[in-house]
Amino acid sequence: MWAGLELGREKCVHFSVYTLSDLRSDELKLWRAIGSSPQKIKFSLFVSNLRGSSMLEIVALSTTIPILILIRHSISYNPIFDASLKKNDNATAGSKNLRAYMASLSLDFVVVVLPTLLFFTVLADWTYIWAILFTVSMLLYLAAKRSGASLSSQGEPDTLRAYISSYRVVVMIITFLCILAVDFRIFPRRYAKTETYGISLMDLGVGSFVLANSLVSRQARNVSAMNWKSAVRSISPLIILGFIRLVTTMGVDYQVHVGEYGVHWNFFFTLAAVSILTTLINIPPQYSGILGLVVLVGYQFCLMQGLNSYLLSNERGMDIISQNKEGLFSIFGYWGMYLVGVHLGNYLFFERHRRNRWARTRIWILSLLFWLLAMLLDRHVERISRRTCNIAYVTVVLADNLQVLSVIMLADFIPGSKTSVLEEAFNRNLLATFLLANVLTGLVNLSVNTLIASSAMALCILFVYAYVLSTLIGVADFYGVKLKFW
Repeated sequence: MWAGLELGREKCVHFSVYTLSDLRSDELKLWRAIGSSPQKIKFSLFVSNLRGSSMLEIVALSTTIPILILIRHSISYNPIFDASLKKNDNATAGSKNLRAYMASLSLDFVVVVLPTLLFFTVLADWTYIWAILFTVSMLLYLAAKRSGASLSSQGEPDTLRAYISSYRVVVMIITFLCILAVDFRIFPRRYAKTETYGISLMDLGVGSFVLANSLVSRQARNVSAMNWKSAVRSISPLIILGFIRLVTTMGVDYQVHVGEYGVHWNFFFTLAAVSILTTLINIPPQYSGILGLVVLVGYQFCLMQGLNSYLLSNERGMDIISQNKEGLFSIFGYWGMYLVGVHLGNYLFFERHRRNRWARTRIWILSLLFWLLAMLLDRHVERISRRTCNIAYVTVVLADNLQVLSVIMLADFIPGSKTSVLEEAFNRNLLATFLLANVLTGLVNLSVNTLIASSAMALCILFVYAYVLSTLIGVADFYGVKLKFW
């Protein structure tokens, strides 16, 4: 975790009872010698050496959450989802019914966000029961409503675009709930990020973010490549955000798990690096999957030749590469994932003459195949590791995200709206949602000792945090505010 510090794995298995008194005096002196406060030490131990969940539980969660979206879509009475209630360039805010908008936004929150929060906390022990209940209910509903034909217009581009937007919103909702919930004990440790090998709900976060962007990227849509001026203007905000996060976390001594990306690296730098590589090596989307596969196989070969031992080791040198080895080397895995996502996005959504039924069938098949491949790679090649972003991790991210998308596309058989107010608001401001979630998470952590918060207090804080975030993004969308750097 920190340079030169190796804690016994057996010491950190039961985090709920792990305290500073359990550390040997020499270990505690070493922690304090590198400038860590007792609270920061406790938090580091709280998120360290976790082994994750199981693929089956990930499948269950990835079935339940998108069904909540379908439930919201199936609610026939949506009093305000109308184009006339959305602010546009020729409309004034005074002509809008903000009260009705907020009522619909609150309904979206209660039906989608709140149950998701409960599934991640107090209902986590009944994950499989809820997944079975939701799945059986949905199948019975589909059978009763329609026994074969799709209700939506086949091949309608707007409908397919709405499903992609809903999928991206699901990824964002899971992300912003987890980044704060993980700091509380009410959040199951098996859902938090794994230390070395294994898979968990939060392990899927960064990979899902990269993949969600690749599926609808300029490359996937086969849009002409950006010139260098536009590319710099597009990538520079990510680099700036990366440095802002670095400076602020160090400035306030904010707890950061170094084993995740390294000492100085963070998620924004990874996104920027992937964008730079994609800009430098720009190939047609039909061939990006081949290049992505070559990158992933080559990177996996290096991992198995000893690179994985180096990346997963607690030892760090003083040079910049060793200090940030996880973040720097995992770029190859995320870049390969991005390239595969570009190919899949173009193949499934943006090639001509694609219909909803065609895309839905292939997404279901691909999701199943990727799950099977992930199990084989995890068992016979190398265990899944988000920290190194190996080929098994990339495969499970592909499987999980395609599964979420395939469930959402069942809306073809469900009467009702294909989107909601909250989805529209989040989708128009995904970056703003993520940034605001990080700011609010930081404020909560600086104001509350999350490790000693009771379950009731933790749930209240998470509820207020999620509702405030949803409301702010919704109001911003109502008034036509959109965060865009380029």
